[in-house]
Amino acid sequence: MRSTKASKCALVFSSITSQTLTVYDVRAQSSPAGGVATRCETLQRTDLSRVLDAATQITGTQYIESRGREGDYCEVTGYVAPSFGFVLRLPSNNWNGKFVEIGCGGACGTPGGFVESCDDPVSRGYACIGFDSGHRSTLHDVKWAYNEPQAPIDYSVRSPHLAALAGKAIVEKYYEQPPHKSYFLGCSAGGLEGMQETQTFPWDFDGVVANSPSFHISAIFLDDAWAFRALTDHNGEPLLKQKDLNTLHKAVVDSCDMNDGLKDGLIGDPRACHFEASTLRCNGTNEGNCLTPEQIHAVEKIYRGPVTTTGEQIVLPASLRGSERNWLTNRFELPPLQDPMSFYSYAQDWFRYTGFQPNPGPMWSLQDLDFDRDHKRLGVTEHVEGATNPDLRRFKAAGGKLLSITGWADEIGGVLDIVDYYETTEKVMGGRAATRDFFRLFVVPGMNHCTGGEGAFFIDYLGYLEAWVERGQAPDKLIGAHLTENSPDSNYLFGRKGPVDPAAVEFTRPIYPYPSLARYRGRGDPRDAASFAPTSFQTDMGR
Repeated sequence: MRSTKASKCALVFSSITSQTLTVYDVRAQSSPAGGVATRCETLQRTDLSRVLDAATQITGTQYIESRGREGDYCEVTGYVAPSFGFVLRLPSNNWNGKFVEIGCGGACGTPGGFVESCDDPVSRGYACIGFDSGHRSTLHDVKWAYNEPQAPIDYSVRSPHLAALAGKAIVEKYYEQPPHKSYFLGCSAGGLEGMQETQTFPWDFDGVVANSPSFHISAIFLDDAWAFRALTDHNGEPLLKQKDLNTLHKAVVDSCDMNDGLKDGLIGDPRACHFEASTLRCNGTNEGNCLTPEQIHAVEKIYRGPVTTTGEQIVLPASLRGSERNWLTNRFELPPLQDPMSFYSYAQDWFRYTGFQPNPGPMWSLQDLDFDRDHKRLGVTEHVEGATNPDLRRFKAAGGKLLSITGWADEIGGVLDIVDYYETTEKVMGGRAATRDFFRLFVVPGMNHCTGGEGAFFIDYLGYLEAWVERGQAPDKLIGAHLTENSPDSNYLFGRKGPVDPAAVEFTRPIYPYPSLARYRGRGDPRDAASFAPTSFQTDMGR
């Protein structure tokens, strides 16, 4: 039986989402002439070879009857020349006049990309497209780029743009009018694609969600390689087991839990946490709940991030205090190191087949990486695949809105890089007010890469973006919920339109635009977002 307070917390979240995240600009369309199934079948014979900059071929259509919330839709498969595959879902009877594109994650490479994330947008009436980034692969291999210098350009730069051109052209053919609003939702590599869109093709979308964007791509893989090496002994075995990391994580949280004004198991901002791993050194009386000197050294190296032998910082560290529980399970996936689906294998493939130019190929190993020299060899790939240009004047002039989110416990995406990018953008764009007009960053305490973790990770990003673009309601806060592990709503990568099952909501939190933080007011239900207020990191946290 859930407590009254927990039920109240869930009801508050339901109320907030239903009031704040409702789709107000819905334009229901009548069924296409000749019947929706026939119209879907006919679409396959449409000539789209003359779509400007995106010669498109439909290879199949299928009318899908309702499987639940999303309703009936026409599913279109096809490609953009020469080999960019996509899957597009077109609502049959309730199109809202809008289009959304879902970015793909990891190495992409699967037909339709992350098209399963279209379920919620299609249920709202969106035409929704996913794409494969121009190649076939598993989520964690990069062999498709071996000695193919065009492939990385297609992966991070061209593919989201071509999917937008093709998707909008098909939408216009099917509904006999173009979409009046277009949005992009992406996480990790999809977040990188979203950032590329704002910088390179700022006219494609009215609004972009870039969640945990892996946009400083060489920094991510350098940090991965550094952490892999720190975590393993000379035999390739992990120096710390999961129980050791759980011990470490508990000690970190116990030390820094109150920096959001509440002992709740969350660190408000790990930059204000100065926990030292050496406090866990085994002394003969704390066996089983301590770390050896070798383990402490590994932890300190991971916190510090990649440096040269002379101590020069190469890139910003990605694994901050509070991320420890994920070091094996989410990121490093040890053992076995050589599992082709592991992140270790992914990082190694990246250096082998795209990071270095020319590609060293399959005989190169992460153990070959020289931290004194090799970070200077990644400039070509960073220039091609990275999306770190803070000059967003064209995107702002086009009326675009950018909503970026990341988690303080994200040990993959490089949260400090994202924060640095936002602060640099403020300088380029003329200050905080001028930047917040169109770009806001939200950092979620306790959230892992893209979603999940101990924080309030369930957020309806599309609803907030709609409100900003279509009604001018800039998001002064996001309301997030922490859901039970077995909640089916946890499978929605970008949240969904509320309300959610009240029994699944353990607590809610407000997330304020960076650099503001949520701090407990000192009264009220600590599991209720209404019991928190914004505070300044610099002023109230001693930085």
